[in-house]
Amino acid sequence: MSDNSAIEWTDATWNPVRGCSKVSPGCKHCYAEVFAERWRGIPGHPYQQGFDLRLVPEKLDEPSNWKRPRRIFVNSMSDLFQEGVPLEFIKSVFKTMRQADWHIYQVLTKRHERMKSVVNKHLPWVQSKDHIWLGVSVEDRKHGLPRIDALRDTKAALRFLSIEPLLEDLGTLDLSGIDWVIVGGESGPNARPIEPSWVISVRDQCKKQGVPFFFKQWGGARKHLTGRLLEGMTYDEFPQDCLEIA
Repeated sequence: MSDNSAIEWTDATWNPVRGCSKVSPGCKHCYAEVFAERWRGIPGHPYQQGFDLRLVPEKLDEPSNWKRPRRIFVNSMSDLFQEGVPLEFIKSVFKTMRQADWHIYQVLTKRHERMKSVVNKHLPWVQSKDHIWLGVSVEDRKHGLPRIDALRDTKAALRFLSIEPLLEDLGTLDLSGIDWVIVGGESGPNARPIEPSWVISVRDQCKKQGVPFFFKQWGGARKHLTGRLLEGMTYDEFPQDCLEIA
């Protein structure tokens, strides 16, 4: 199987879209941009165009060729709902997800309003497909919390939050309608700091509201040294629906 992933909460990545643009503070040190720009101008490389938006139609059917069930992070190197991605192409991506239904698909966006509009108007069938998970990124109160509200109003069988990079204390969270929460600190040489109290607050609110909690990493310049223990424990909780392929 190609495109295996080292990301702790998924098994594989699928990128029918490449490239993106920054929309909020969580994008400041985008790992995907850093990776893609290394290859700009190299003929024949998948990222010859760097992090410029590019549709990759030849990738549309890729999951259909992966026979063993996997959790698949959709567009780890992009955002499916950015304005430059045509509606019909988004529909084609979801068509593959609908047909290759032995996988679990994890769709994550910062374009919460477009996802809500597109899914509710054009893809309402998603709410009956528990192998398609829709999620939003939440990095701070100003930009992240409105995404949670929009996600709650999006037709989906399973909704999740990727609270990474967590940049501040998020305060009180309403997790009604949310089925899974991932938390992580920023990594890389310019990583912004994360406070344990911020993570503990989210963990405790998840526990109180009955939402599975996954702590991905503390991050930092050398994330392999900081690890992913929180108060001496590893948190690898997933929604119940995915346990059969975990």
